[in-house]
Amino acid sequence: MTSNFVYFYPPLISGILIRRYKRFLADIELETGKIITAHCANTGAMIGVSKVGSHVYVSKSDNPKRKLAYTWEMINVEGTWVGINTALPNKVIKLALEQQSLLELAGQYTQVHCEVPYGRNKKSRIDFLLTQDGEKSPIYIEVKNTTLSQGTIALFPDTVTSRGQKHLKELISLLPDAKPIMLYFINRKDCHSFAPGDNFDATYGKLLRKAVNQGVKILPYRFEVTPESIRYLGLAEFLIPFLS
Repeated sequence: MTSNFVYFYPPLISGILIRRYKRFLADIELETGKIITAHCANTGAMIGVSKVGSHVYVSKSDNPKRKLAYTWEMINVEGTWVGINTALPNKVIKLALEQQSLLELAGQYTQVHCEVPYGRNKKSRIDFLLTQDGEKSPIYIEVKNTTLSQGTIALFPDTVTSRGQKHLKELISLLPDAKPIMLYFINRKDCHSFAPGDNFDATYGKLLRKAVNQGVKILPYRFEVTPESIRYLGLAEFLIPFLS
């Protein structure tokens, strides 16, 4: 991805996190004193990125059909903004793919397809399928939002994820007829390297190592999040510690 790639947010609204509950709800006090309930697109464990009293930003939709007008977009963790909206990484990567901004893939495809059925009995959907006329090895990309950190190391996952395990198995099964990629969207600027979250899901860690050994490409991309934009910072160093 080119270093000047930027995604711009619409105008955001500042607030303070009161509580996050029922997985997809967050009560937030806006600067005006108004308390709103925002949609939390991240239904995971959110370890370290859901501290009550933290400074947050939300977006507001004018769509009258939405049950919740506000969406929780980011949180400030010890001076670093961390992206919360798990719908955004795919949107950002789609834009980058359409602009041929991913240097590791630029020129290797002409069509970008989203949410394409694949895997056993076609019961899963890959985030992106890249194809090119005359090219017999399509590129499959699965995107994982990554917010957990240990010092300057980004970790995924932050909890047991049977869905994530399934995605790794299905990427492996695509070999050797396709080029499978696992893309980790590191949604915070303070992490310079990436590693599997073995302490949170040892099975996922083992599967990731198997995927690497069999030829699945790993792309841990670093991003800087601010209330104005999401900016690409470069590839993180991929650390894959030995498992005893």
